[in-house]
Amino acid sequence: MVRRRKDMVEETKASLIRAARHAFATKGYAAASMDELTADAGLTRGALYHNFGDKKGLLQAVIDQIDAEMLARMREAAGQADTPWAAFLQEGVAYIEMALEPEIQRIMLLDGPAVLGDPSRWPNQTACLRTTTETIQRLIDVGTVKPIDAEAAARLVNGAALNAALWIAASDDPRAVMARSVEAFRHLLSGLLQAPPNGAMVQTSASGR
Repeated sequence: MVRRRKDMVEETKASLIRAARHAFATKGYAAASMDELTADAGLTRGALYHNFGDKKGLLQAVIDQIDAEMLARMREAAGQADTPWAAFLQEGVAYIEMALEPEIQRIMLLDGPAVLGDPSRWPNQTACLRTTTETIQRLIDVGTVKPIDAEAAARLVNGAALNAALWIAASDDPRAVMARSVEAFRHLLSGLLQAPPNGAMVQTSASGR
């Protein structure tokens, strides 16, 4: 009985998140009616309030879901790289490129910051910062990256990627801005690299070659 009730609660949450995600993506947060989205989920406002507190809480749940999907896609992109450095670079590039997608633009980069505040202060960014810091520290330990403060570098790298994505989402020509952002991002990150002993130019492409 307890397990069945738990399953029902999770099913209710999933239905509300699914309906809200569609409404927020197609209509925008402000225009999305709570009555309509709960009706689309076959539920009531009471179910929304009970599970998420309010509309803002539901938006946070939608953002958490999308963020987890984006992280999985970033890791998949990194997994195709040839070296740890190239994987690190490709994760950031993949994040910036996802800013072209309408759902991510509307929910994560436009409505999210407007409703929930500075994205760099969202709870999921704490875990992201920790992961980036650990990655940079590993690259320092093996001599790929200069011996610098790993957390400081991670904050700057994550900030650069986030601001590039926000710029793309707000632009009248997102694709052109994305290309400019990715090129600049690659050059910025190349500044972290330890100079090779022979003074040869370090490659900054996603492939690492």
